[in-house]
Amino acid sequence: MAGGGKETPRQKMIGLMYLVLTALLAMNVSKDILKAFVTVNDNLERTNRNFDSNTQKVLKAFDESAKSNPSALPYYKKAQEATKLTKEVFDYIEKVKHHVMDETEKLEKKDTLRLKYANAKDNYDAPTFIMIGPDETSPKDGDMTAKDLRKRLNGLHDKLISMVDAMQKEKTTQFLPDDYKALKEKIGTLKVVDPTETEDGAKQTWEIFNFYHLPLAGVVTNLSQMQSDLKNVESEIVSQFSGASGKISIKFNQLSAKVVAPSSYIQAGQPYKADIFIAASSSDFKEENMQILIGVDSAAASKGGTGTPVKLENGMGKYEVGTGGQGVQTYSGVIKFKKPTGEYDYYPFSQEYMVAAPAVAVEAEKMNVFYIGVDNPIAVSAAGVAPTDLIVNATGGGVTKTGGAGGKFVLKFTSAGDCSISVSAKTKDGTKPQGPPKKFRVKRIPDPVAKVGGKLANGPMSMSKMELAAFGGIVADIPGFEFDARFKVISFKVAASVKGKYQEESCSGPNLSSGAKTMISNLSSGSKLFLDEIKASGPDGSVRNIPPVSIKVK
Repeated sequence: MAGGGKETPRQKMIGLMYLVLTALLAMNVSKDILKAFVTVNDNLERTNRNFDSNTQKVLKAFDESAKSNPSALPYYKKAQEATKLTKEVFDYIEKVKHHVMDETEKLEKKDTLRLKYANAKDNYDAPTFIMIGPDETSPKDGDMTAKDLRKRLNGLHDKLISMVDAMQKEKTTQFLPDDYKALKEKIGTLKVVDPTETEDGAKQTWEIFNFYHLPLAGVVTNLSQMQSDLKNVESEIVSQFSGASGKISIKFNQLSAKVVAPSSYIQAGQPYKADIFIAASSSDFKEENMQILIGVDSAAASKGGTGTPVKLENGMGKYEVGTGGQGVQTYSGVIKFKKPTGEYDYYPFSQEYMVAAPAVAVEAEKMNVFYIGVDNPIAVSAAGVAPTDLIVNATGGGVTKTGGAGGKFVLKFTSAGDCSISVSAKTKDGTKPQGPPKKFRVKRIPDPVAKVGGKLANGPMSMSKMELAAFGGIVADIPGFEFDARFKVISFKVAASVKGKYQEESCSGPNLSSGAKTMISNLSSGSKLFLDEIKASGPDGSVRNIPPVSIKVK
């Protein structure tokens, strides 16, 4: 981002990184890296929603407790104040995320884009300019910049620390010494600190470390991580405040982003599994204070209904059921939770999932048929099966198969006919077919046509004497053919009437013989040159006869 002149070591390194990135792009690595950023960002956003859901539930219970317990009310009011402060900064970061995406994508309609749908995930110039400015040694200030974000995070840290310190001085809002220390340490994680590492002998700043020369996908993911840190601190504050009030003492020490089943699309015969929990889990959740019951609602459970209990492991319900039938499957139940007061709360839930017959897709990536003698790439996938668990077999046409990483294969054929591709999956019970075999036709590569002087000879041609003087031979080409099928001209004849006398010369290979060149140089305007008996060998081992070419001398 600096001006001209002698390159600094950092600029030289950036140049080297650009070459490496170019190589990575050639190997399709960059796409996978950007996809990984999107996956991480999606998980962070899901985690943030879980944090928020958990915090709202605790606040709701806290509110009910404060209504009947005056000693809990001061803590509850402070919890509300803290969540308001964190929400302001969280919303600001969300605004920054959309601003960076909108400006990088150059959208006219603002605040509508999600990272996974962005086209410029790999753009690092625009995000750097928006967040840092034109000079990385002096980041710009102002609304929605890295520098302003730093101020807001530090400002939030100072306000929350000041709040907790003030509460500790009042008898009505004090914490136990260990809780007070732990709470301040947790809030301390919001304080923006410059990295200890140096680059090119110079100290790095927090702004440069998080936003300089990162692609859009990386910048948005970093902002989502900051939001996650905020929600983590907010959750801890609300939990500590409610615990200190003496009414809610659960410590959510096993937070998780998983709130749904790992998959809702299951093949018949495979088990359906799900983790069921209340937004966040705790090692305090035991069978004596929490039960997960399937097939019963809140009203029935409150009257002693038991339903089908789900086994608890580490505070989470482990639900597993067979999937013999196909179609949409549903289940529902209730989480029966015992509060510290001895009373019960009931949290109903319902879920559905699809059980489908095995389905497989075999895609010919270039054409819907295969050709002899060239690489025929295919992509194979099966619903609910990882690419590493696929077993792919191909028969017919003298086929040989290579590859396999990520479900990508290359087929090569020696004869025409039909090819049958069958796909199976490795399961814990053995190998299972994934639907019927897929059939493809295997054809001979189309005949090539001659290309003379860089032009396809699809009919009579005309060339000037100057063009003929530069004409050195014949190329065989297949226009519009998707595969890398190169034909090599092995022989042809050149014939013409020179000064009233018919002459003919044979050429070996794709180039004109010396005699043919002399013949052509003696042609006069209006004469006709014939290229005949053109033969070319193809990658499939065949020798093809190429249609003759007639050229009129202009």
